[in-house]
Amino acid sequence: MASVLVVEDDQFVRSALIRHLTDASHTVRSVGTALEALREVAHFRFDLVILDLGLPDLDGSEALKMLRGITDVPVIIATARDGETEIVRLLNAGADDYLTKPFSVEHLSARIAAVLRRSRAAAGEAPPSPVLRVGGLTVDPLRRQAELDGVRLDLTRREFDLLAFLAGRPGVVVPRRELLAEVWQQSYGDDQTIDVHLSWLRRKLGETAARPRYLHTLRGVGVKLEPPGAEAQP
Repeated sequence: MASVLVVEDDQFVRSALIRHLTDASHTVRSVGTALEALREVAHFRFDLVILDLGLPDLDGSEALKMLRGITDVPVIIATARDGETEIVRLLNAGADDYLTKPFSVEHLSARIAAVLRRSRAAAGEAPPSPVLRVGGLTVDPLRRQAELDGVRLDLTRREFDLLAFLAGRPGVVVPRRELLAEVWQQSYGDDQTIDVHLSWLRRKLGETAARPRYLHTLRGVGVKLEPPGAEAQP
């Protein structure tokens, strides 16, 4: 199925993860420190890394930044930290997904499958995509670039995916469940995942939830992207 590196210093948790992943037909290597993890990804090819944050030699968030310096392998963070600030920091540092401990093996399997689907789809050849324009916002899915009023936006991979998906449906309210399915490739999940990315995307678009310009949230319904002033038009 996939080659997975487990980075976890708790021997009990580590053994449980190895057993579950092996039973699911994955090839598994495991280490207990950040430095060992860096050596592993430098010498072996992995399809996925499961990274604990509470490592004995280096905080996992710092290890994530170092991993991103040498590889683009998908990384799922396994953490007991569930604060929004911490989650945002991890996603912005390059994590592809996160799981809050304790989690079930079923939940882990679903997240692994989703991350691997996205990774393998991104590795395939994409057909040419038209440049999307919504007001002063320009999104080029093929080049994976976005500009606002001619200024390049510095977006994470997931922020770009979310923006491109909404830009392809200007003025349409997209349900959160559809965003999870299409952008995150998950049939279920925590709305906080969407909220975190929307919050950071708004900042980069120069707006807030209280004073939206492009991104509009309809509570209990979904999210839409449209040019400034569109709602005021008859």
